[in-house]
Amino acid sequence: MGLLALQRLMSLQRDRQRRHRQIRVQNGSIASVDKRKGSPCQQDGDGDSQAAKIMICSIPDLPEDVWRHIHALLPLRDAARAACQSHAFLRSWRCHPILTLNRNILGSNATNARQEDFICKINRILRNHSGIGIKIFKLQLFGIFDACPYLDSWLQIAVKPGIEELTLELCSRCKIKYNVPCSLLSDGVRNSIQYLRLGFCAFRPTAELGPLRNLTSLSLYLVRISGEELECFLSNSHALEQLDLNDCKEIICLKIPCVLQQLSCLKVSSCFRLRVIESKARNLSSFCLREDRVEHLSLGETLQMKNLSMHRSNLVCYARTELPSSMPNLEALSISSHYEGVNTPMLPTKFLFLKRLTISLVTGCTFCPYYDYFTLVSFLDASPSLETLILDVAQERMKHESVFGGSPQLRQMPEHRHGCLKIVKITGFSSAKSLVELTCYILKNAVSLECLTLDTIYGANRCYLGNSILMECDPMSKGILMEAPRAVAAIRTYIEDKVPPAVNLTVLKPCSRCHADGGF
Repeated sequence: MGLLALQRLMSLQRDRQRRHRQIRVQNGSIASVDKRKGSPCQQDGDGDSQAAKIMICSIPDLPEDVWRHIHALLPLRDAARAACQSHAFLRSWRCHPILTLNRNILGSNATNARQEDFICKINRILRNHSGIGIKIFKLQLFGIFDACPYLDSWLQIAVKPGIEELTLELCSRCKIKYNVPCSLLSDGVRNSIQYLRLGFCAFRPTAELGPLRNLTSLSLYLVRISGEELECFLSNSHALEQLDLNDCKEIICLKIPCVLQQLSCLKVSSCFRLRVIESKARNLSSFCLREDRVEHLSLGETLQMKNLSMHRSNLVCYARTELPSSMPNLEALSISSHYEGVNTPMLPTKFLFLKRLTISLVTGCTFCPYYDYFTLVSFLDASPSLETLILDVAQERMKHESVFGGSPQLRQMPEHRHGCLKIVKITGFSSAKSLVELTCYILKNAVSLECLTLDTIYGANRCYLGNSILMECDPMSKGILMEAPRAVAAIRTYIEDKVPPAVNLTVLKPCSRCHADGGF
């Protein structure tokens, strides 16, 4: 139900109440002061019949569970406003199933509103709510660092048996102050909670916590928890399906117990002290690792792995040599390497089911100038089902051999038809000879190619694409702006005339307005 329709419904209800107040009992008879011309309720007769007809002419009474259902469909801010205008919705508000409390929802400007005002709003909302019936509770206190003294009382009101989703994200300055109490997860809560997300706090679970029978998703962001404490918690969460760890600095060794037979998705990023990952979850199908310091990685049974994303040095060569045999059922592979000292070898092993491949060879300064981009043909040769190839080779300074230097003759590879490859995008395209050779190979052999995008720079904001809020391109280093004209020249000289008519070629380059010094 839309807000306008709901407001009309509430207005009709108020009209009904007002008409009832206008009925007065005088000397044993009922006199109505509703004298509006043409009103179908202006009829003579018995008083009881008159009152009944007034009710029929207005909105009918609805059961309380219907009011609650209507109320639950509204956004939180509208639901709160409705509760201020209607007794029916006020009763419903005390059992509203969804509470999301943050600055955006409560309408407090993050820079101008006082923290005391924000805290008072939360206090009023929770004080007027019984805490009964809450299914989803999100408390996001970004920028509110004075709320720690109130957290226990707020959570006691909102987190009760029957809750299914709990999100608690504190201000970064609260992370050393607030320890989420294990008592919060009482017997009833443990039996109902399905989603738990914690941020900027400490969490110290113990073996006495007990089983969380229905918890399917756990997300920890900047949470102080040790590897042993996390392993203890996971051992009590047999139904867990998704685990996301981000910037949990106390974890050195991450062990995933074998009891997590439902775990299908594991994400680990920015845990800079993490050195060991050992997983015994047999049905893991998606794994993302964004941490270069891991020294030992053991994922156990990986035949179910379909989506893999990793970041570390020398990963491209490792992926080509090891993954086809250890993860033969991969469908999506994303690898990022900040250094690749060995060219990618040609091997007979295949990624038979791989459909999407993303390779990022990016550094803050210069990628290894000896790496031969042309050897990435090995991945194309090994992936007969590949449909999308994303290659990111952006560099601040291009030190590879340029196609405009030395011999202009381009290398050739034996023809190998790629019948599924449809989309190719290369970000940071330069005049590197090996990169031009790779592109020409794709154009010649990808017979189903539909779209080729060559981006001579990088960054999400491009004013001429209309995806920048400030209508400005992202800033570019001097090295990138110097190389971009040469990259465009390489495209015009060696690539454009090789593009089949059915292929849509898009060349992205710095704009003349934001980068007037780049020669565009």
